[in-house]
Amino acid sequence: MATLLGPESPWMGGKKRSRNRNIVTRIRQNQIAGRGFSRGTQLPEALLKERDKRAKWHGIPILLQELYESSQLNSDYTRTHTVLKELSSLLSMEAMSFVTEDRKTAQESTFPNTYTFDLFGGVDLLVELLMRPTLTTLQKSKMNDDLMKDCLSVLYNCCICTEGVTKSLASRDDFVLFLFTLMTNKKTFLQTATLIEDILGVKKEVIQLEWIPNLSGLVQSFDQQQLANFCRILSVTISEPDVGNDDKHTLLAKNAQQKRNTSPSRAEVNQVTLLNIPGFIERLCKLATRKVSEATGTSNFLQELEEWYTWLDNTLVLDALMQIATDEAEHSSTESSDESTLATIPLRHRLPQSMKMVHEIMYKVEVLYVLCVLLMGRQRNQVHKMLAEFRLIPGLNNLFEKLIWRKYTASNHVVHGQHENCDCSPEISFKIQFLRLLQSFSDHHENKYLLLNAQELNELSAISLKANIPEVEALVNTDRSLVCDGKKGLLTRLLTVMKRESPDSSFRFWQARAVESFLRGATSYADQMFLLKRGLLEHILFCIIDSGCKSRDVLQSYFDLLGELMKFNIDAFKRFNKYVNTEEKFQVFLTQINSSLVDSNMLVRCIVLSLDRFESQTEDVKVVEVLSECCLLSYMARVENRLSFLFRLVNIINVQTLTQENVSCLNTSLVILMLARRRGKLPFYLNALREKEYAEKYPGCLLNNFNNLLHFWQHHYLNKDKDSTCLENSSCIPFSFWKETVSVLLGEDRTSPCAIISYIDEPYMELDRDRLEM
Repeated sequence: MATLLGPESPWMGGKKRSRNRNIVTRIRQNQIAGRGFSRGTQLPEALLKERDKRAKWHGIPILLQELYESSQLNSDYTRTHTVLKELSSLLSMEAMSFVTEDRKTAQESTFPNTYTFDLFGGVDLLVELLMRPTLTTLQKSKMNDDLMKDCLSVLYNCCICTEGVTKSLASRDDFVLFLFTLMTNKKTFLQTATLIEDILGVKKEVIQLEWIPNLSGLVQSFDQQQLANFCRILSVTISEPDVGNDDKHTLLAKNAQQKRNTSPSRAEVNQVTLLNIPGFIERLCKLATRKVSEATGTSNFLQELEEWYTWLDNTLVLDALMQIATDEAEHSSTESSDESTLATIPLRHRLPQSMKMVHEIMYKVEVLYVLCVLLMGRQRNQVHKMLAEFRLIPGLNNLFEKLIWRKYTASNHVVHGQHENCDCSPEISFKIQFLRLLQSFSDHHENKYLLLNAQELNELSAISLKANIPEVEALVNTDRSLVCDGKKGLLTRLLTVMKRESPDSSFRFWQARAVESFLRGATSYADQMFLLKRGLLEHILFCIIDSGCKSRDVLQSYFDLLGELMKFNIDAFKRFNKYVNTEEKFQVFLTQINSSLVDSNMLVRCIVLSLDRFESQTEDVKVVEVLSECCLLSYMARVENRLSFLFRLVNIINVQTLTQENVSCLNTSLVILMLARRRGKLPFYLNALREKEYAEKYPGCLLNNFNNLLHFWQHHYLNKDKDSTCLENSSCIPFSFWKETVSVLLGEDRTSPCAIISYIDEPYMELDRDRLEM
């Protein structure tokens, strides 16, 4: 903690500085000695008064002494509360200035009152007051709820202004766990939840939920609003801590970390703990899908929401408004408001209802986030079964047009990449979290067909029947009582709004990811045709070629989606050729692909795989016709173009820079070589790599790099069933052939025409593979 009252302090001079430094030094010595909250009481009152005006302490040390003396055992706390309110007024102004100034980095010099309060033991004193019932049985009088609320609010004000206070409280596990026990009191719930959320946000280690006394009973005691607020806390406890260092995100670092951590992480343990709470998932599904009361006279609600956003985007104000809403609820005999009555009330009187709607949106953001994390965890199948049973998807489908994607919000907001810190309004956050949930729900899981309605399921069956191919087993096994209701399923509704988005809208990224996840896994011709019939391919090509979209994130998501949509589908390539009907359009398309192979390599893989399959189906007249006419297939059929892609794919990655984002480049290069091996052309491709090295005057560079990458590939994939299954499903190449091809390429016989080592001259061989520490 920085020294506020040291020699650099602007409001102190000469001897005054020296004397006040002595006081601060004595206080700090008491801190080190562990005297806790009483350290401010050790100083004579006369001395404190003398120094108060000079140091601009605003009477805080004197007030703390009075607070300490009035809160001794068996006091009635009347005077304590009065003093605390006076202190609170001095601190709350600083807290409000902090949250209304774009949340600038807190410095003690910016918030002198908060710093002084903490320096003279105020934080420790309030912690002791709150925890006193657990520390002694001698206390006869009890703190009332209002005093407890004020203690919690003051602590929160100190936390948001001074990070050192938050970290200090976070280091006290006893206090953190004690705070959870205060959540049983409805009157102090909001202040407690807000303080816990702030503390857990800076805690170095994730707290273990099973340590919380009677967690199951606590959660079951919450009403729906409290449970939604509690999800804000849960989101911190079930997510892996952000390492905050790009180097730690490399696959090399992740593999090393997994070696060290063989047991489940605390976040994973917490996920299991939550799933074991009776009724927990069912209540979250009800929260996520419950309808929001809408006043018919507030058509401009969302415009109003955007105007209010700047003010709303701080926790203090939100929580204050939530308290108003809670107080209103206590005086209401029903949970939902009478919409016809609301429509006749002037807007200024309807504002609390409007704010409830904002909170409902924000609640859903937190609930959807928790469900999304659970869907991606180790208990994914268990969570999937519950979400299907409690009809989460049909419920979200019913909310889609009324709340999730209103007509007003054909968004033109600024683009934010998926990794960027983004100050999003509640509405935008809600949409993105909704799309992330759909992505997690559909990805490689048979429950993806719940995103359709009964009529759309029949359409898929009809497509399979017409093509004379068997229906996908997951489609046959889908429980039709759990699918979407209404004229459109959730996937179809998503496609409709996707086409309306402006070219650079950041929603396009998440929309494309959600639709792509429906297609991922074993390729389904019926699924592809379902989307092709709705004009998805033409829409994607328009965005890539004609819209002028510059966002790399959006383009990457569209390349990936296009790859899944076209893979092995001759009709898709025919449609592609119909849209890309000029050389100019085709060159624009190629330019987009070549501008970033990390972004487009999944599409390149799709084209290579599809071409290989089509070339084995020359007895089919339709296939032969498309092969001869499609500019994209003709381009990839030229071996010099496949080699060009291979050179660049191997060259843009190395073992040290491999991440989850770019490891696909390694797998795409392997696909090109596996298909060459099938046709007996592997030596030709390896020799071409060698010639490229010498032409570039870097002998051994490409092949040594590729050799190291393949050693890493073996280490990374051979012990991961899920990842290997994904490779097999997405390529329709048995994983055994992947493994076999890598082994052949890494063969140590220098006479083998299929071993990389045979194409590296001995002077350029890299032998020190151990340095990779794989």
